[in-house]
Amino acid sequence: MIGIDITSINRIKKLYEKFGRKAYERFLNEDEIALIKRPETAAGFWAAKEAASKALGTGIGGDCSFHDIIISKTAKNAPLITFSSKVIEKFSIKDASLSIAHDNGFAIAVVALEK
Repeated sequence: MIGIDITSINRIKKLYEKFGRKAYERFLNEDEIALIKRPETAAGFWAAKEAASKALGTGIGGDCSFHDIIISKTAKNAPLITFSSKVIEKFSIKDASLSIAHDNGFAIAVVALEK
């Protein structure tokens, strides 16, 4: 299964300017927040989580919340994606891949799942 999402970096930047850390806490855990150095990264993580939920075929909601999708980075700064045990079991996820890019005011993410 494949999911894709595109997000306005400015939209995420404005959310942070208005609500501060609370804006990030809505969709990121503490480890993910620690990785955010620029609005582009936050927008990329938002897009990644939306893309992941689309790959699952659910969207963000009861079956899969933002906090059921976990983004991290490799030692070389490449993005990694994993899921809560609840989501892994419910959707029989065997493997997941993530790609994130940002350019010209937008962040885009693609998630591929193997079930």
